[in-house]
Amino acid sequence: MTASPPEINRFRFDKKLWDSFIQIAQPYFYPLEKNSLWAFFGLLVALLMVVVSLTFFALVGVTKLGEVVLPAQFVELVAKGLVQQVNTWLQSPFLGICALIFLVGAGVFAAFWRKIRHRWLPWLMLGGLIFLLFAINGINVGITYIARVLDNSLVAKEQASFWQFLGIYVLTLVIALPVRGSLSYLPLKLGLLWREWLTDDFLRRYFGNRVYYRLDSNSADTAVDNPDQRITEDVKAFTDTTLSFLIQVFDAVLTLISFTAILWTISKQLTLGLLAYAVIGTAISVLAGTKLIRINFDQLRLEANFRYGMVHVRDNAETIAFYQGETQERRQVRDRFGQALQNFDRLIIWNTILSVYQRFYDYFSRIPPYLIVVPLYFSGQQDFGVISQSILAFSQILGALSIITYQIQEISRFAAGINRLGSFEQVMRTVERTETDRDRPRISTEYGPLLRLVDVTLETPDYRKVLVKDLNVSLADQEALLIVGPSGFGKTSLLRAIAGLWNSGQGRIERPATQDILFLPQRPYMLLGDLRSQLVYPHAPGRFSDAELLDALERVNLSYILDDRPEGFDALEDWSSVFSLGEQQRLAFARIVLSRPKFAILDEGTSALDVANEHRVYSLLRDLGISYVSVGHRPTLCDFHETVLEILPESQWRVLSSDEYRAQQ
Repeated sequence: MTASPPEINRFRFDKKLWDSFIQIAQPYFYPLEKNSLWAFFGLLVALLMVVVSLTFFALVGVTKLGEVVLPAQFVELVAKGLVQQVNTWLQSPFLGICALIFLVGAGVFAAFWRKIRHRWLPWLMLGGLIFLLFAINGINVGITYIARVLDNSLVAKEQASFWQFLGIYVLTLVIALPVRGSLSYLPLKLGLLWREWLTDDFLRRYFGNRVYYRLDSNSADTAVDNPDQRITEDVKAFTDTTLSFLIQVFDAVLTLISFTAILWTISKQLTLGLLAYAVIGTAISVLAGTKLIRINFDQLRLEANFRYGMVHVRDNAETIAFYQGETQERRQVRDRFGQALQNFDRLIIWNTILSVYQRFYDYFSRIPPYLIVVPLYFSGQQDFGVISQSILAFSQILGALSIITYQIQEISRFAAGINRLGSFEQVMRTVERTETDRDRPRISTEYGPLLRLVDVTLETPDYRKVLVKDLNVSLADQEALLIVGPSGFGKTSLLRAIAGLWNSGQGRIERPATQDILFLPQRPYMLLGDLRSQLVYPHAPGRFSDAELLDALERVNLSYILDDRPEGFDALEDWSSVFSLGEQQRLAFARIVLSRPKFAILDEGTSALDVANEHRVYSLLRDLGISYVSVGHRPTLCDFHETVLEILPESQWRVLSSDEYRAQQ
């Protein structure tokens, strides 16, 4: 397989983690290209400009409407400062400046429209999210002032004022409900669309250039383990968590700005002390989180290995039963499970330590507001309502500043997922580059009607071993070539080179186009699908009629499989376990009957067939006029091939007629 860079082994919050995040996140919103990161962030700034200006216009409109509709007492006690500020803005150039900001932001999007015209929906939804966050923060700020008036009304025993503002408070909550609902729906919907796009992108690259094959993800020293989990689970976690953190961070920034202004008017000492407290707490959390990234990364890998061990047993159940290998299989699955449990035990310990620290951090944070604000109330410098308002503002700001402290476990899991997806993306990129890498010699491929190998030297993908050297052999139209030799000498590897799976080495291979070749491995591939899909693979099910399918089955002596299946070709079963290996091999020949390729490659494709059925299917290839290359060991195979290529030790070879080869055996 193609050599790949090692799995990311640095687990920390650093530039490598950031680069991996950008490589995965940016393409959904803006294509990856030279200097595209600056354009991407420029668009984010432009989006903020548009949303902020629209929020300002909405604030002005709502304030002027409230001045007319709401009671004068509400305007006087709660929104007096806001009304005065809005009136000041309307009498200054500020309104024009905001309009200019909107036009500049919109102009940036217009300038980049050609790049993002197919990505307008995520930008629109992202802008909607930011606007909703502004709205929620505005509502929260208003609630603190309403709560302050309610507390003062209670202390002053002003019953009419209390009930009036309680009604306004309920009205505010009713208005907040649809905003909150939209803020819950929009990120989930955007996450769903993002996951769909990102999964399709990974699948396109995974199946493109046969990356799935070249990764060799099942080998012990693979660069990327469990790509299935990375595409199915890690992608979902990435999109969901990214949007969740985006909302939390932006909400924290807005909360910090709005409530710091409130707290600063109450006590500057309390505000500065809060900032210092949050900075120290966050620094401690980041240090602990670096350790958690590694543990979470290992947990994802070990859980995937355990799951794969169980899937492997399921897929090979009959073979294991024949070998009576239950004890060994249970031991290897239990070992994988034990490794996952051992690592999870470490995760429990570190999560417990962090939880205790977070509780201490949270409980202790409730004391400073009382120590600083209550003396101000006793001395008559502040009214009673300021106490509850300062506590609420303090808790809001602390929550905003402590987002890392409170979310460090989730951030660590998120960073581990970024590492896994980042390494997967990096390896796929390396494989894609390797296909066009000119630094190492490659076997060139040319397309034509016949098969011809010219001065081919085939090496393993890591270029550590030469399998065959300076091979020259050709195959005329409707002729057959049999490749023989001891096991491990490169017979199947040569088929891989003819099929285009391997190109490490030198020389030239001329062969029919890919769509004119069909490959038959020793154990044919049984896909997940109905019988019709099995027969027509790799073509679409609607390409052939039922009569054509039945004819193909009859020609390979397999029509009896329909006898006990009333659903006919629509029957849906686990075909790899239902059919014997011999039946699977004959079904593969039925695919040849339907596809009618010009050329077939058979890697011991009749090893499970009796002599009569072997003669039947090879005669079928002759009747169809298909040229083919076979790998096999049976002496009877010479009867169906004109030429024999024998692979010899030390990368040597020789070409004989089938009669000459038989004479030497």
